Amino acid sequence: MSIRSSKQSQRRLLQKVGIGFAVVVALSVAGYWGNKTVQSYLGQSAIASTGLKVMSLPDALEVAKSTQKLVLADMSAIWCPTCRRLDKEIFSSEIVKAHIQQSYVFARIEYDTPEGESFRDTYDVEGFPTLLVLDDNANKLVQLPLVFEPQEFTNNLQKVSKAVSY
Repeated sequence: MSIRSSKQSQRRLLQKVGIGFAVVVALSVAGYWGNKTVQSYLGQSAIASTGLKVMSLPDALEVAKSTQKLVLADMSAIWCPTCRRLDKEIFSSEIVKAHIQQSYVFARIEYDTPEGESFRDTYDVEGFPTLLVLDDNANKLVQLPLVFEPQEFTNNLQKVSKAVSY
């Protein structure tokens, strides 16, 4: 084998490795974006299934002032399976929705947004889903425990409502 054919063989091998690497990278990127798209779709569907009016935190605080209600702030991520479970099992429950609509203004803060970053910094939130009850001046009153049983969740909301008098 000549030096020239050896260099050609090395060049072909490098080309094959480069093409293989590019294919792996392209498939990884496509898989990531495909998964994110599916997870986002599932998250949007779960939110829509709750039937709750979703507000930004500033809008919810404004409504809370005029109605003398508390704000239930839900820090979630659209792609988070646990957040979808919370939407499907808790926020879709008629007993939970009735209590929220009676005593609270519901705000959903999306983790991957500037509002989410500000919320995390302001309230020292480290993960999601995180449920905070705020007064109409945006003061944190309590962080609710994460539960997936509607009656238990409603009981927790009622305890906070009763403890705070307007």
